[in-house]
Amino acid sequence: MAEKEKDQEMNAAEMNENPAEDMQNKDNQDVEDNASDDNMKSDEVPEAANAEEDKSQSKKKSRSRKNKSDKLADENEELRIKLAEAQDKYLRLFSEFDNFRKRSNKEKLEILSSASGALIKELLPVMDDMDRAQENFEKSEDVKALAEGVELIFSKFRKTLAAKGLEAMESTGAEFDTDIHEAIAQFPAPDESQKNKIIDTTEKGYTINGKVIRHAKVVVGV
Repeated sequence: MAEKEKDQEMNAAEMNENPAEDMQNKDNQDVEDNASDDNMKSDEVPEAANAEEDKSQSKKKSRSRKNKSDKLADENEELRIKLAEAQDKYLRLFSEFDNFRKRSNKEKLEILSSASGALIKELLPVMDDMDRAQENFEKSEDVKALAEGVELIFSKFRKTLAAKGLEAMESTGAEFDTDIHEAIAQFPAPDESQKNKIIDTTEKGYTINGKVIRHAKVVVGV
């Protein structure tokens, strides 16, 4: 009888212990479930934040591309305007230069024409003297008088040209200078002092106002 009561007490004790364990297990399960839910919620929050950030960055990139496209369009338009202005300026300058060139050529021709006319006008008296000398050649037999008349005509002719700046070069005996002389032949110099000097002048050279208009043709000693 005592053993039976002891068994009943042990069973009652076991029954009393199991509900406590069950309650503890249930509490632990609830904690784990809550932790799991919290973890899921915490995982969902960063994903939503990342999605929102990606969307914001996408909008920023889209605005940036649009702004860059607008900027390039403005720059292209500005370049087109500058190019059109440069082309217009070039055409104007080219037209002005062409007109200037035509005017210059015309003025040069007029100057040459007027200069030639003025020179010929001053040479006409010399031409008149030459005509009279030719008549005297046919009528007069005085050679000395004819020679004096021709000499006067030549003197007058030279003075007229000299008044226009014409000057004959004195070449014979001078040092050979390629700037004003043209060597047509070379001969052995009679002595050392005449080497590289002009021995003879076959055609006179002339300058007008200091500028060579015809080189003297000379023979040079070597």
